[in-house]
Amino acid sequence: MAVHGSEDGLRFAVLGPVQAWRDGTELDLGTPLQRSILAMLLLRESRAVTPAEMIDAVWGEDAPPRALGALRTYVSRLRAVLEPGRSPRTRPELLISVGRGYALRLNGGVLDLTLFDRGLQEAETARRAGDRAGAAESLRASLALCTGEPLAGAVGPYAEHQRDRLVERRMSVLETLMDLDLELGRHADVVSELIALTADHPLRERLRAQLMLAYYRCGRQADALATFADTRSALIEELGIEPGPDLTALHQRILTGDPSLAPASPAAAPVRLAPADPPEPARQPEAAEHGAPELPRPAQLPAAVNDFTGRRQIIARLCTLLSTQGSGDGVPVAAISGIGGVGKTTLAVHVAHALHDLFPDGQLYADLRGYGEEPVAPESVLAAFLRALGLPADIIPDGLAERSALFRSLLTDRRMLVLLDNARDAAQVSHLLPGSTGCAAIVTSRGKLADLAAARLVDLDVMEPDEALTLFGTVAGAERVAAERAAAMDVVAACGFLPLAVRIVAARLAARASWTVASLVPRLADERRRLDEMRVGNLAVEATFALGYGQLSPAQARAFRLLSLPGGPDISAGAASALLALSPMDTEDILESLVDASLLEAPAPGRYRFHDLLKLFARRTGERAEGGAGRGGGGEGPPALRRLLDFYLASARSAHRLAYEGSTVADQLAAAGPGHAFGSADEAVAWLSVEAEALFASIVQASGAEEAGALLPGADLLLAMEPLLESGSHAREFDQRAKEVLAAARRLGDTSSELRCRYVLGRVLFGANRLAEAESEFRASLDLATGGDRIVTGEAMNALAVVAGRQRRHVEALAWFDSARRVFREVGARGGEALTLSYSARDHLFLGQQEEAIAAAEQGLAVFIELGFSAGTARARYHLGMILSRVGRLNEAVHHHAECLAFFRASKQRVWEQRVCSRLAETFITAGRFSDATRHAEQALTVSREIGHPYGEALSLWVLGRALAGLGSTSRSHDCLERAHDIFVRLGAPEAADLRALLDRDHVGN
Repeated sequence: MAVHGSEDGLRFAVLGPVQAWRDGTELDLGTPLQRSILAMLLLRESRAVTPAEMIDAVWGEDAPPRALGALRTYVSRLRAVLEPGRSPRTRPELLISVGRGYALRLNGGVLDLTLFDRGLQEAETARRAGDRAGAAESLRASLALCTGEPLAGAVGPYAEHQRDRLVERRMSVLETLMDLDLELGRHADVVSELIALTADHPLRERLRAQLMLAYYRCGRQADALATFADTRSALIEELGIEPGPDLTALHQRILTGDPSLAPASPAAAPVRLAPADPPEPARQPEAAEHGAPELPRPAQLPAAVNDFTGRRQIIARLCTLLSTQGSGDGVPVAAISGIGGVGKTTLAVHVAHALHDLFPDGQLYADLRGYGEEPVAPESVLAAFLRALGLPADIIPDGLAERSALFRSLLTDRRMLVLLDNARDAAQVSHLLPGSTGCAAIVTSRGKLADLAAARLVDLDVMEPDEALTLFGTVAGAERVAAERAAAMDVVAACGFLPLAVRIVAARLAARASWTVASLVPRLADERRRLDEMRVGNLAVEATFALGYGQLSPAQARAFRLLSLPGGPDISAGAASALLALSPMDTEDILESLVDASLLEAPAPGRYRFHDLLKLFARRTGERAEGGAGRGGGGEGPPALRRLLDFYLASARSAHRLAYEGSTVADQLAAAGPGHAFGSADEAVAWLSVEAEALFASIVQASGAEEAGALLPGADLLLAMEPLLESGSHAREFDQRAKEVLAAARRLGDTSSELRCRYVLGRVLFGANRLAEAESEFRASLDLATGGDRIVTGEAMNALAVVAGRQRRHVEALAWFDSARRVFREVGARGGEALTLSYSARDHLFLGQQEEAIAAAEQGLAVFIELGFSAGTARARYHLGMILSRVGRLNEAVHHHAECLAFFRASKQRVWEQRVCSRLAETFITAGRFSDATRHAEQALTVSREIGHPYGEALSLWVLGRALAGLGSTSRSHDCLERAHDIFVRLGAPEAADLRALLDRDHVGN
């Protein structure tokens, strides 16, 4: 069972430190965060994990703003470790992308936990066959795989939870092994092991009981009784409770010398391992023994499908729930809900057949047709059930209550399973449930039957990607699918992993020998025709969805259609309120009603989304309604999307105003309606980050406008989202969306929208250190402002000054700063004036004007402090600290940089965080404090890589190389400087020439 050593291929371990080996050689899995991501993928057993799940698992509530970028970096590094010989152009075969998430595809037996479980299964098989010695041997082999604390080296909430689970599981197996050893008469052998275990786990009563029994069987009754006394004292002292009934009873039996405590004989009943199949209840006496008439044993279940796939966990959950009948806790009722086509009936029938032996008195089935035109009345169902139970039709009472009472009476003292399929609501079902605790019921419904008394709700989601792929191969042909696995995964992803859709598309492929799997991909890629491709015979995904839609009220149907129009992945309750033109309370009510009907999902409180195929269906339904054939659509789509855009613009405008204190840009953004209110700049920027995908999607839709007036709000929204650029995130999205709106603006002759896009593009290009292109865009925005729209005139001039300074045109930079300052003064933007003073200090310094540099930086800081602008104050401290460091006032420089670093970290402005760390490192180098310099340079390097900032990465590597040189690490220093030079060259930065000159000398200066 070893998972590493000389074996070929990959092996993984999680039952101790998170490790991996290839051909017996251990692999370097990187940082704890990287190991944590690998551990999660391993524990999910080839099932896909979404980025959101990974971020929550690894970072929890402390996720950084750029967590998604960091996650992708870690995944890329893991792929390189796991498949070192793979070309970047070749798709990964192990750590693959599935939809928006990731999955680790591994063969069985390469993970120690898999081997651990296999050993438990072998032990259970041996136990059932009466081979207790073999069972014990298998358990010991499994426990040998536990090499330390599980998941050691992994961090985060998920790892902590799984670590606790694996520790508890190991202890449970240990306890089972001790039971087996005691049954085998090995009491003398296990005493020492039990003494050690109870010392480590003094409050585990099962271990204490095993030690007492082992002592007793070794003739050490006094030790056994002393163990009980110690246990009782520990429980009272630690938990304030007495020992449980089992331990107390064993103590009493030892006191009385109960002969049944003697060593077990070979024929003694073996213990049952946990987890195991649910115990079969003892057979109740036949009805005849109670004097009741013998009733028929109906077997009405539909035939189970022979290609049932997956759903292991939910099947186990349902079997556990339904096998508790007879426990005295009432009749177990499982209410399975989910969207149409998700496989509710198939699952229910499969589970019902699996539990056949637990219900020997029969199984009743009824299709309630809850979503058809005429749902079946409960009176009719009860009449059919009573006839199936042997009652003549002429003695069946007429009323619903009387029929229900008679039905429950006939099921008394019997064990029957009732399957009620396709229920409309709880009212249709409540009279059809058995009342005898020996019975159980399964109910399926598209709606969540939250008001069905005593029911356990089971929300059935779509299949896991690997399950969907297996189903696709089962129907279409496993060999055929295996030959085109990547294309097959694209197909099931286009099906949204919905079982009905997967089955239909697979059946179409199976019926057409000339088709390839790859030929289906373009057919399904067209969203407007995708639903048309998902029909075969009398099966159609669209028809299934239509049944649920047909049950909606007019208000629900309107909301269902309109909610499908936005292009984002989900929508907040506030945004939905604007889209639907309803009050927040009415909006929440209608959204939750759609969730209850399984036509909408609620992935997080206050957020809602569609399944991909349901969204396509809702859009198609809306288009039909717009044409007059629907439920009063009346052209509601465009106004609804405009209301949503106005809500997003008003909210983003508020965020911009808070993030850029004193800026007049937000005041010139016109939004027709209220938006979200924020309590702080941090809250505002956090909202922008959360809603970024939805905001960009709204901009995309606006870019399709046919008139300039409809395009401008989209361009305004793009500009209002500017604070996101400070976090270093979403640069690619800003670039793409700005170019799309720019193309539309030029097509429509909309100079105001073009001006905004040019400015945003300039900021994106500047962040990528593409200075010449950035300058061109900033100049273009200024040229367009001559038409009268001066919304970003001062900002563009300030940006041109910074670009010129970066290109070492310092005199020109100061001229631009003066121009920007005059513009800001004209509009009364004192914060803008202060900003130009702070930024201009650097150019004064490079021109040898030290006094002017210090004065400008100090004046800028003073204005920001007077205005009470925290973000501006932090940036002014950054510039003043940089100047003071260069003129040798090192302690003051460190003070200012430490102050602003705390602000930037708290507000998650990662670009600024990287800059400050670099500047601190430079100051510490000047002070000869090379260890401190190295620490801050490494922090700067980490941040720049996490946010994907190559210019910041090059600067960080440069200063890190200098710090390492000061520590005498010549080789590492040279390596850092060479890498920095390569990045500068790639970016076309002027720093490349300076660094080349430094490298050409054979030493590194400070």
